[in-house]
Amino acid sequence: MFSRILVPLDGSQRAESALPVAAKIARAANGSVVLVQSVNFPSQLNAGAAFAPALYTPELIEAQEAEATRYLQTISTSPVLTGIHTDVRVFTGTPAISILDSLASERADLIVMTSHGRTGLARWALGSVAQQLVRHAPVPVFVLREHGPSVIEPHPDMEHLFRVLVPLDGSPLAETSLEPAAALVSALTAPSQGALHLVLVLLPYEADTEYMPEALAMQGAKSYLGGVAERLRTAHAGLHVTWTVAAQLDVASAILRVAERGDDTEGAGVFGGCDMIAMATHGYSGLKHWMMGSVTERMLESTKLPVLIVRPVAANDTH
Repeated sequence: MFSRILVPLDGSQRAESALPVAAKIARAANGSVVLVQSVNFPSQLNAGAAFAPALYTPELIEAQEAEATRYLQTISTSPVLTGIHTDVRVFTGTPAISILDSLASERADLIVMTSHGRTGLARWALGSVAQQLVRHAPVPVFVLREHGPSVIEPHPDMEHLFRVLVPLDGSPLAETSLEPAAALVSALTAPSQGALHLVLVLLPYEADTEYMPEALAMQGAKSYLGGVAERLRTAHAGLHVTWTVAAQLDVASAILRVAERGDDTEGAGVFGGCDMIAMATHGYSGLKHWMMGSVTERMLESTKLPVLIVRPVAANDTH
């Protein structure tokens, strides 16, 4: 599914840690990688308009672009990218806007990046760029953590099954994360097979106890997840799919508990947690349903697990 992987770099080793992951995904699909860097001067531009012309000169821009190009070309020849068609692109301007504008022309279908890169006013903040891309990118964004678990190194437990947690809320928009999650787990575990674990957090007040006991709402949630799981198994032969229904007011905490510590699953006993999370930025809206967007932001802030963020196309039209 993912054949053109875009990797934003800012010159830091932290940002470069995304390269082995991007390479593995590209190799699985016989795809390509495009390395991008944005040249900007935030400290000079913030100093005041009266000084910007003297500091923000064409010569300085040209020199910085040449330096960035040399850097990306050097990275493109690194052993981790051997055998993969790799392009380099240098932009001038705001990093997030430059990257968003380049997605269509580069035909990128996935962004792979670390959540943090360089720090300091003279460098663009990779963390804030990741947040902006998650909110606005029309393609999935795979955000890696510097101190989080690896998604490509062998697990110490040989019996461990690489597992992706996918939170759902019963809406078609939330389900848009399912196919990208299945595609990514296939690429990361090839030639082996990974697993998806679905979780739905049932808010206690969603059941009107006068007319519909909470037990009946729980039964409906289980029936829904069971149907989704069966559909996934049919569409992806060999894919392991399990699921959990949790009843809790704090949706994000419930998802994190299942993702990081594991939980009881229907027909699967207890597992030791998941290796990454994949979720949509939008699902149901309204008082009777939890807001997927705010939960997604909490996931990015709270977990050390890698997170694949999918922005539904339908949501782009209205947000």
